[in-house]
Amino acid sequence: MLALACAVCAALTCGAALDASTVATNAPAPPGGSERVSNAFDKLPESGRPAKGPGTNVLLAGLDRREGLSKKTKNRLHVNGEQCDCTDVMMLLHVSADRDRVSVVSIPRDSYVRFAKHRDHGKGFGKITDSTTRHLGKINSAYAHGGPALTIRTVEQSTGVRIDHYAETDFPGFEKTVNRLKGVKVCSAKPMEDKNSGLKLAQGTHVLNGNKAVRFVRARHVDPPGDLGRARRQQHVVGELLRTLTSDGTAAQPLEVLRAAAALRGSVRWDKGFTTARLSRLARDLQGLTAKRTEFATVPILDFDHRSPVWGSTLRWDGPRARALFADLRADRPITGSTVTGPAPGATPVPYRPEEVTVRVEGSGDTAAHIEQELRDNGFKVMNPRRASAAGPRGGRTEITYDVHWQRKASTVSAAMPGAVMRAQKVTGTKHSDVFTVRPGTEGTDVADVVYDRSSVEGAPVRGDELDCDGRTQHNRS
Repeated sequence: MLALACAVCAALTCGAALDASTVATNAPAPPGGSERVSNAFDKLPESGRPAKGPGTNVLLAGLDRREGLSKKTKNRLHVNGEQCDCTDVMMLLHVSADRDRVSVVSIPRDSYVRFAKHRDHGKGFGKITDSTTRHLGKINSAYAHGGPALTIRTVEQSTGVRIDHYAETDFPGFEKTVNRLKGVKVCSAKPMEDKNSGLKLAQGTHVLNGNKAVRFVRARHVDPPGDLGRARRQQHVVGELLRTLTSDGTAAQPLEVLRAAAALRGSVRWDKGFTTARLSRLARDLQGLTAKRTEFATVPILDFDHRSPVWGSTLRWDGPRARALFADLRADRPITGSTVTGPAPGATPVPYRPEEVTVRVEGSGDTAAHIEQELRDNGFKVMNPRRASAAGPRGGRTEITYDVHWQRKASTVSAAMPGAVMRAQKVTGTKHSDVFTVRPGTEGTDVADVVYDRSSVEGAPVRGDELDCDGRTQHNRS
């Protein structure tokens, strides 16, 4: 999974001081002898590839591959499902030319793109054929159709970003890396549980070992759900590990660096050009990397449920915003701060369409009528009100009560009425009312403009210091 990101970070720190005279003779060897991906760039035709730009771009691929794993290992990692022989995680890591910034862009695995030219060999949805094809499909299946080389070419053609290096790993590799680094810190404002990934995390701050970290980065059925929420949590973990590996306490200690790098041998594979010497030069410049010098984003999505007759539910990119994001990477510009790729100005982005949220305003008088009209103008479904006997609002702050089952929709309502108090109510049984009841008070009656923009809520470009410890952004706290 994300061990490759850790591998790159460890490799970047490798060589911060590799002078043999300063390292004990029994120190572990650097990762120069690690298994290489021999076919990543070997037969990659130069024609049609994007031009080389400033900085360094690394494609990180986490494989959903379980061949060779014992039943005991699968049980321990909670990965007993069917493998897809595809890329479960894909990230573009960009190191700026001046070595002052690291940008990470997650590419959702269900992104619907056109594959680079290739001959299908029968894996995935491909049909065995002697002719070349450039069919559409989910980007994570490019690996099944043509391995690392097709994955690289497909990413390059979809993004316009030239890939300089490639790294890949699997579930055990990530577990091993996190354990070697003595865990990774995460936290959550509420308990998190996902039966599919095996995650069970109490509210609060935790330092997860490798096993629990695997479950954390694989979870898709926690808030926020789906691949974008999962990608945001993965970005948080990568940011934490980046700062650990490039901290003065690690990068400045040759023996510690070598041990961290050696722990990755056998679990991470790099392309042949990803040499220790090249990585060492990067390490010296990245030592002391701070959260403010890291950036994270997910490719903006326009359609979260684009139906393909062959591939089923897929994700369609938001063309203009995606092109702007990749243009910034190509030009070695920061990916944060852009009005094109970030949230639209003048309105708060929300993860649920207001049209899918039902509200009812209780009370009478001008205040209640004003709230009703403003919510309607924002697109909310406003039910007929329950009129109170007394005119005018109650004293104190406006309150919004709702069934806790609809917690995710609550973030859309709270964004529209930021001054109101949200009160979740536990409801027994299986019937869950989806109505949010607004009881106007003398305070918190203003209604803000909101816009459905799930990409901005869960994947907008942010600096590392703007991510909460559970992967949320500053404007998405509920």
